[in-house]
Amino acid sequence: MRPTTLLFLCVRNSARSQIAEGMARKLFGSKIEARSAGSEPSFVHPLTARVLREKDVDAGLQRSKPMATVTKHDVDYVIRLCDEEVCPTEPLPERVTRLHWPIPDPIAPVDGEDYGKQLERFRATREDIEARLRRFGEEQKLF
Repeated sequence: MRPTTLLFLCVRNSARSQIAEGMARKLFGSKIEARSAGSEPSFVHPLTARVLREKDVDAGLQRSKPMATVTKHDVDYVIRLCDEEVCPTEPLPERVTRLHWPIPDPIAPVDGEDYGKQLERFRATREDIEARLRRFGEEQKLF
């Protein structure tokens, strides 16, 4: 039996979807295959890698990827993580379950914000995603 395939999407594939990909691998191990992509890929934000390391997740091999490069024929779940911005869409097989977890982009600049505040926003994003993944894992009996 093949593992459940999760595809996490956001715009830049720099923070939210990268955090979700890394945390899903950590939480579910070989029971899932995690992928991520974006409609306007850029780079994995350094604070993404930092907050993942804090949970013993190595993001060193994760890269920002465009939707066109991600294999979609075997995807079971597409989880869109966009909040107020327009989430990427892509033709997918009819059988794919689509979920939307609206999570604010931790990269969004806030006037006068220092590094510590931005780091806290990334940590809050990670905690939100981890909680949602745990609920998802319980519902899907991945634990």
